[in-house]
Amino acid sequence: MKIVFLALAFFIGLSVYADKIKEINYDGLFHISKDVAMRMVDLDIGDELDEQKVDDAIKKYFKQGYFQDIYVTSEDGNVTFHFQEKPIISKIELKGYKDDDKDFMNDVVMIKRGALYDEKKIEAAKNRIIESLNHDGKIDSVVEVEKELQENGSMHIKFVINEGEKIIIEKIKYSGLKRFEGSDFDDMVANKEHQFMGWFWGRNSGDLRIQDLQYDPLRIRDYYMQYGYLDAKVDAPFVRVNFDHYTGEMSYQIVEGDVYRISGVTIEQTKQVIDDAKLLEVVKLTKNEPFNIKTFREDADRIKTIVADLGYAYANVVPDLRKDKENHTVEVAFKVIPGEKVRIRNVIISGNTRTLDRIIRRELYLGPGDMYSLTDLKDSRNSLGRLGYFESNTIEEKRIDERTMDLIVKVKETPTGNIQVGGGYGSYGGILLSVSVSDRNIFGSGINVGVKLEKSQMTHNYSFSISNPRLNDSDFSGNFSVYQSATDYTDYSTESNGVSVGVGHRFTRHVSGYLGYNYSQNRYSNVDLNSTSVYGSYYFESYAKSSVVTSLSFDNTDDYYLPREGLTASQTFEKSGLGGDANFFKSGTTFNKYNGLKDYVGFDAIFRYKARFNYVMDTGYLPIAEKYYMGGIGSVRGYQSYSLAPTITDTNGQVRRIGANQTFSNSAELSLPLVPKAKMRLVAFADWGFIGDNSLSEISRGGYGMGLEWFSPVGPIQLMFANPLNEKPGDDVSHFEFTMGQRF
Repeated sequence: MKIVFLALAFFIGLSVYADKIKEINYDGLFHISKDVAMRMVDLDIGDELDEQKVDDAIKKYFKQGYFQDIYVTSEDGNVTFHFQEKPIISKIELKGYKDDDKDFMNDVVMIKRGALYDEKKIEAAKNRIIESLNHDGKIDSVVEVEKELQENGSMHIKFVINEGEKIIIEKIKYSGLKRFEGSDFDDMVANKEHQFMGWFWGRNSGDLRIQDLQYDPLRIRDYYMQYGYLDAKVDAPFVRVNFDHYTGEMSYQIVEGDVYRISGVTIEQTKQVIDDAKLLEVVKLTKNEPFNIKTFREDADRIKTIVADLGYAYANVVPDLRKDKENHTVEVAFKVIPGEKVRIRNVIISGNTRTLDRIIRRELYLGPGDMYSLTDLKDSRNSLGRLGYFESNTIEEKRIDERTMDLIVKVKETPTGNIQVGGGYGSYGGILLSVSVSDRNIFGSGINVGVKLEKSQMTHNYSFSISNPRLNDSDFSGNFSVYQSATDYTDYSTESNGVSVGVGHRFTRHVSGYLGYNYSQNRYSNVDLNSTSVYGSYYFESYAKSSVVTSLSFDNTDDYYLPREGLTASQTFEKSGLGGDANFFKSGTTFNKYNGLKDYVGFDAIFRYKARFNYVMDTGYLPIAEKYYMGGIGSVRGYQSYSLAPTITDTNGQVRRIGANQTFSNSAELSLPLVPKAKMRLVAFADWGFIGDNSLSEISRGGYGMGLEWFSPVGPIQLMFANPLNEKPGDDVSHFEFTMGQRF
């Protein structure tokens, strides 16, 4: 607090010559009104000017935080409070570290443009920046604050940051190891020894992570407890730092103890709500086996889920370990405290600026008046994620009392209407461009409408489609589409015009069925005479296809575009010959499995496995265009789309592709966060496929590479860079492809 000496002298004079107040004025007051200021001072017109009351008023004004100087003058009973307000911060910058990083500015600096300049807040921000650098392992960092008063009276603040040096861990020593080796803990701890080429992906950089020093011993002890070492002790690491070279050594002192085996597992319910035997059925801990803390926690979660599914939303499972140190056994007891049954009072939807409330509500398995169920709650979150309408969704449980709660559904919309562009290049098909205009949630109604245009040197495809996944908000779905396509092959061209219509039904939360009808007219043109002599004119007759399609699918994933858990599987059958000329039977099987690896590796990594098997049987007339081809995204990357198939050689020695009766391909992918703020991910993949007429072993090819997955403002984009495996002479390879709008 600053009060000028002139004011002090004035106060001394007041005590001798006390004037009556004729008028109270305020000079330089902007952030609070005159009326508010007057209420804060215990002075009024007609009162004698009191030094203590003026002093108290000045103190109150300073507490508001708006002023850097206040003084009072009085002349002939006219009292004036003079205020010098703190300047407003018009600009704030970071230089040298996290330049213009908005998240860092909000989360660490915590000073925004337009705020009042405050020395204490500036100093606190400076300390938080240094603390953040320390957490990143940067030692001896320096932060300087440059302040510049602008002509308009505002303040320009610049934090000039000189990053310190990182401490590199050269050696980690473990004392007391008998059962394990130090390398066994590498997957657990954050602080690891530096490895050669530590900057390379998958190698240990050795950077000291100061914030994790307190947690690494707990992680090591947890690892021991997964193998039954309940008495294991891990002391905090001792770190020796060489500040001349910014290197360090760490040492742990470990006492392993003995392995404890399970003597028994019991359930103790404070209120009997379910048969103990039902709960014991989900327990994976086994008598006489070594205790495992990970399985122990999972068992507790499984028990809680079963009880919570009975309506006991506030159920609590308190596990207890009763150790027998003499015999090195442990009895595991799960104490179940159910609480009261809870009903849902209300479901409140928020954040949906476009999607209608009813579109969200029909995906929820809990509604007003329903009994609480933890499984229903999780399935509701996943169901919303599978829609693909939202960037994120959460369902908060708002406790009203012991027996009721509200569910607050919060969603964040993502663009569903976009222009999707895809393309690629290969020696067989040349440049391929694909453009489609679609909206998976037109007008927020949940209806999917799309127009697709695809053109390359060899093909063109045009289509219009409309589908409703929930007709009248029921479990039935419907779709309609029309299309025209044409493909120029080496020795002939094909053209197809068709229409399809179908209806689906959701049998359970994860299982759906579909029944549809397809009709198309197909004709050949530009047929090479050599082709007819090799294939026979039989293959090049125009034909009509009339077929029925039926399918059954399973999907319990948690997101439409980027699943982190669950699987999808489908089985499709198509039978043609119900009218028309073509007569064949097709079968298509797909299987995709998704596993989030965050619990294992500490960051948002995702493993995917995808497999596809297709088979066709000639039951009267199988046109060559209905046979299978392999290559490209969706089968084997590294080869041009549709370029892998059985071939024959014509009379001129030209190799011709004739398609196959069966094909199988599978892929393994590892998706890693690259630039999380930009929603950009890096994916590494390996594909392998088989194709043939009589046997899948006739043709076998693979591919590998890396790609970029990006949730761009106009939709999800995949950029794939691939190399072929098992390449043979005559193969059409493709090293780059990209798509937009597809599920990762």
